[in-house]
Amino acid sequence: MAYSFDIPSSKNKLRLMRKFVTDVLYSHNIPEIEVNMMVLAVDEVCANIIIHGLQSNPLESVRLNIKFEASGVWFEIVDKGDTFDIVNYNEPNLEDLIKKKNKGGIGIMLVKKIMDDIELQSTSDGNKLRMFKKLEA
Repeated sequence: MAYSFDIPSSKNKLRLMRKFVTDVLYSHNIPEIEVNMMVLAVDEVCANIIIHGLQSNPLESVRLNIKFEASGVWFEIVDKGDTFDIVNYNEPNLEDLIKKKNKGGIGIMLVKKIMDDIELQSTSDGNKLRMFKKLEA
């Protein structure tokens, strides 16, 4: 089963995306802790795309596709913004972030810890980020 949602390029609209993801996951009887982790990961990626990739351009949007298969769920996020290579991103040292009192830098680290697989395709037509989360049977 597949689901799709278009998010306008605005941080204020991320709550609509979070509700969509939450509702879809709950409709498949996924435990609350798993739902919360997946919502956090999808929200972090979509927020980064909207803020950094699309510069909150109101003429742009992000498409979120959710597809279930026997072993888990795929989240596919499609946009036409600047590319950020999450797959090859080198995570910062957590101690350095704390010492520098840096407020950024841990979101992508969380996404990579929550999701079991992340793939990125970037072409002249845009970006397609796919994230997979295994689900217990």
